[in-house]
Amino acid sequence: MTATTQPWVEKYRPKNVGEVAYQEEVVNTLTKALESANLPHLLLYGPPGTGKTSTALAIARQLYGPELMKTRVLELNASDDRGITVVREKVKSFAASAVGAAAPGYPCPPYKFLILDEADSMTQDAQNALRRTMETYSKVTRFCFICNYVSRIIEPLASRCAKFRFKPLNEGIMTNRVQYICSKEGIDLGQEAMTTLSQVSGGDLRRAITTLQSAMRLVGSQVDRKAILDVSGQVPPEVVSRLLAACKSPRFQEIQKEVTDAVAEGFAAQQLLIQLQASLIADISIPDLRKASAAEVLAVADKCLVDGADETLQLMSVASQIQKVLHASA
Repeated sequence: MTATTQPWVEKYRPKNVGEVAYQEEVVNTLTKALESANLPHLLLYGPPGTGKTSTALAIARQLYGPELMKTRVLELNASDDRGITVVREKVKSFAASAVGAAAPGYPCPPYKFLILDEADSMTQDAQNALRRTMETYSKVTRFCFICNYVSRIIEPLASRCAKFRFKPLNEGIMTNRVQYICSKEGIDLGQEAMTTLSQVSGGDLRRAITTLQSAMRLVGSQVDRKAILDVSGQVPPEVVSRLLAACKSPRFQEIQKEVTDAVAEGFAAQQLLIQLQASLIADISIPDLRKASAAEVLAVADKCLVDGADETLQLMSVASQIQKVLHASA
C-alpha cells in the first residue's frame, strides 16, 4: 500500500506506548508494567479518538514483536461480535490454547493478549460468560477491554481489570500532532484552517487526521478552512449565525429564506440543529428560560428526524417555534 492510499490514522499510529499523546499517567504506568512483562487485565475507557486502541496495539507490539503478534494477539470488535456464542467459541478457544516459542528481542511473556474493542456493546450474558473465562484462563491469557462508557461494563469484569481513563485531547496536543503529519506529508495548513480542524474534531484525533487527509485529497497540499468544512460535514458558522438571526427577527420570510438556502446547500438537518443549539446556548442576549424552551423544541425535532421526518419541514418548524419562543411576552 503506497503512502498516498494508506490511511494516515494507520500510517501515524503510535508504534510503542511511549508515543501515545497526552495520556501521561496511562503511559507511565503501562511502561513500568511492560518492563517487567507482568501485565494485569486492562480496561481502557474514554472518548473516541484519544488513543485507546492504539495503546492496546502498541502494548501487543512491544510484548511480542510484529511476527509473534499474529499468533499471540487476538483483536475482536465487540460491536460486531458481541453475543455469548462469540465468547464461548472464539474467545474461549483462543484463551485456552497454550503459547508457543518466544521471539528474540521481545519480552514474550508466557501468556497471550486478547483485545476486545467496543466492549461496552457486549450483551450482559456475554459479559457474564467472559467473567468465568477470565478466571479460568488468567494464567495463559490477558484481557484488554476497550470502551467509551465504563458504566456499561459489569462490575465483576471491571473489578478484575486495571482501569485507565483516556482524556479528550486539548487543542495544543492535537495541533502538535497534526502539524507533525503536515510536515511529513508536505501540507500547508494555515492557522485558521488548524483552528477549524480542531473545532470540528472535538478532541478526537482520529477524526482530525481523517478530515485532514480527506481535505488534502479534495484540494491538494494547500488546505484551507473551506476545505476542512467541506469534508467534515460541519455547517459553516455563518450559516448558523444567519439562521439564528432569522429566528430573532419577527418576520417568517427571513426564516423561510435561510432554511431554504441551507437545504439547497445540502447541509444535514441534524448537524444544523446541533450547531444551532450551541449558538443558542452561547448567546448571552437570550434569557435562560427561553434557551430551555428552545432546547426542548430542538430535542423534539431531532427525534422526528431520527424517525425519518422531512428535513425541510422540521427545520422550518424548529425555526418558527424558536422565533415564537424568543418573541413571547415576558
